[in-house]
Amino acid sequence: MSVDQITIKGAGGLRLAAEKLGDEKAMPVLLAHGGGQTRRAWKRVTHDLAEAGFCVIAIDMRGHGESDWSLDGAYELADFASDLVAIAAGLDSKPAVVGASLGGLAGMIAEGELAPGSFASLTLVDIAPRMETSGVMRVVGFMDQHVETGFASPQEAADVIARYLPHRRKRGAGGNLRHYLRESDDGRFYWHWDPLFIRNVMGSNRLDPERHEKQVEMLSQAACRLRLPLHLIRGGSSDLVSEEAVAHLRGLVPHAEYTDIADATHMVVGDSNDAFSATILKFLKHHHQSTEAGS
Repeated sequence: MSVDQITIKGAGGLRLAAEKLGDEKAMPVLLAHGGGQTRRAWKRVTHDLAEAGFCVIAIDMRGHGESDWSLDGAYELADFASDLVAIAAGLDSKPAVVGASLGGLAGMIAEGELAPGSFASLTLVDIAPRMETSGVMRVVGFMDQHVETGFASPQEAADVIARYLPHRRKRGAGGNLRHYLRESDDGRFYWHWDPLFIRNVMGSNRLDPERHEKQVEMLSQAACRLRLPLHLIRGGSSDLVSEEAVAHLRGLVPHAEYTDIADATHMVVGDSNDAFSATILKFLKHHHQSTEAGS
């Protein structure tokens, strides 16, 4: 099954790089990655979903991967959410949206605040309105650490990732890692996203408590308005989404379905891809028809 490399338009016509896989007439599933990642984070998942009969579209979020950078540094959650709304509006039918971390936050704002009714369903991958500040700071600290200095080589970046994810099998500086890096004119390698992203959205590695509480309130209000099928998938060892955060979301959205994937961290898809694919397919097949199901 071949993958089509396509370009789609986000809010304001911003060019977003994407991959499409599966029957174009089938139920669309839109995959929105987490901060600092690219569409390749879903590589195995896209094939699993396409083989199950869905039309899968995995995007590079604005400022990430091969997508355009925002000239005015528009990287607030509402900006990412507006892109998802624009993409959904350009499809023949409402997509099932699967958002990891940043992608999930954008999905909540898009469906719960900006344009209710845009999506057919929403899956949140280890993200909720209330997040553990220690987990957020760990993620922000990692992303902020080398944003200015970059790396002398892809191998140096691989070593940094290995220290950040000690539970993962260490990988070398192969071709897959190079998709997450861009080589600058100075000969150094930098993460493949706009440095303004970490500054504008994630803040510095010192989390502002007041800003954090305002964001929690904004996301909570958006979650309260969600009427579509909602699925929260949590990594059982996540340091960002606690059991209390799960209870908080389920209190806001009583009809939400919940799955805990044991031994996975915040990086659920990469940690337990097979379990994740099985979980998301069960939810999607329950709520939506795929071509395999006879649509």
